[in-house]
Amino acid sequence: MSESPSNNALIYAILALNSEISFQKDYLESGEIPSAEERTDEEEVLDDLEQAFMEFVDIYKERCKGDKKLPSIDELLNSDW
Repeated sequence: MSESPSNNALIYAILALNSEISFQKDYLESGEIPSAEERTDEEEVLDDLEQAFMEFVDIYKERCKGDKKLPSIDELLNSDW
């Protein structure tokens, strides 16, 4: 297995993480979390998701510099993939 993810793997990871972050934020705002401890745990999950997202975005931006056929990160996140 290669050490560097393919462009498609990066794109799918970014889109999946972006979606998961949105779900996690909605859950945190829903008022459905039963305890303060669970809320803290869920906030930590959101922090981890956001960190992973930013790491993949950084890799993707570097790839975009070398491959002008790739959509920009803004195009990617605002498209209907």
